[in-house]
Formats: sequence, C-alpha cells, structure tokens
Amino acid sequence: MATELELHQGLYEAVVEMDEDKAAELAQTVVDSKYDAYTAIENGLSRGMDKVGDLYEEEEYFIPELLLCSDAMYAGIDILKPHIVREESQSRHTIVLGVVEGDTHDIGKNLVKIMLESAGFDVIDLGRDVQPSLFLKAAEENHAEIIGLSTLMTTAMPAMKEVVDLLDKENKHDKFRVIIGGGPISQAFANKINADAYASNAAEAARIAKELVSGNSTVQHRLSAQDA
Repeated sequence: MATELELHQGLYEAVVEMDEDKAAELAQTVVDSKYDAYTAIENGLSRGMDKVGDLYEEEEYFIPELLLCSDAMYAGIDILKPHIVREESQSRHTIVLGVVEGDTHDIGKNLVKIMLESAGFDVIDLGRDVQPSLFLKAAEENHAEIIGLSTLMTTAMPAMKEVVDLLDKENKHDKFRVIIGGGPISQAFANKINADAYASNAAEAARIAKELVSGNSTVQHRLSAQDA
C-alpha cells in the first residue's frame, strides 16, 4: 500500500500531468487509508497547482492546460473535501474573498476558499472580476475582518491597489485587513500597495488569516520588516 507521502506526490503529479482519473483514484485511496484529507489537498493538489501556476508564468502551459490541470485538482478535491475536519472555535471569523476586477480566473481563489473554510472561517465569496467598491461593501455588510484579493493577471494588479486605497481613503484599513495573492503577486508588490499580508499559496493564506484574526503582530509588521 502506498505511503501518505507517496500519495501526496502522486496527487501533485496527477494535477501537473492533467490526469483527472489518477487524481480521483489517489484521492479515494487517501480516504480509504484514513489519511488526513486536508493535508492531502495542501501537500498534493495545492502544491500541484502551485507548480502549474509556475509553468503558466513561464509560458510552458497556457489556458487550455491550466483548465485541464484544474479539472484534475477538482476531481481530487470533490472526493477529499467531505472528509476534511473543519476547525471550530468559540468565535467565528469572516473573510470576504474574490478575484479583482479585470480577471476571470478563479481556480486559485476557489482553492483558497476551501482552505479557509477548513480553517474555520466563514467565507463570503464574491466570485471573479469584482469591482473594488464591492469588496468594501461586502466586508461592511458581513462584519468581516479580512478582505482577500486574488489575480492571475498582471493587468489586473492595479485593482488590488484600488481596494487598499479605498480602505485608506475611508479610514477603514484598521478595520479590514487585506491579504493578496496569485501568480504574478509578490511580497514586494504587497509592500508597495500597503497590503497587510501576501500569501504565496492557498494553505499559507489560511495560516496568515488565522494569525491576523488572533491579533498576531508578527504578520502585521512582516511587510515593513522585510522592507528594511
């Protein structure tokens, strides 16, 4: 029988190789073997999509390959997701999540949503191609603590700055923390637009969100420290 690490590597390869059947088969083996479903998504499927994102940025993969890889990822997630043990806490935390205006690619955002929900967050998913003002409106209406912004396109990156600028303009940046991520996003860009945090992948986004709502000052000062 395959070890847990072997299954994680297999899931990673299934995503990168666009093998939907293999992803589903290995995910079912994870469940049957009673291995942790969340870890399988994080170390297998999510890591695979990170690699796919790199291949897309390097122009080795294009949109058709990206969609086939995502089909493989979702085949695995559909089997694993019902077996994720959701973290529960006495206090509930809400995050507004969406792909910024000018971008309709929501594969990464959807994976972040799964990780956040598994970490115990209530996620308000605004979808894709979301206007900056709608993020603030949704955050206020749902009493959110965090706004998560995603994009896979460099041309849509200015929309992230628009969201942060809007929060600053209305003196609400202290009320709503901003996490950004996506293929072309970097720590340097997060620093530049004054975002509160940058997440390089879906699992990290969930970890950072938990740190932010816990009042962990390490995250809140991480950007300025790395700028120094």
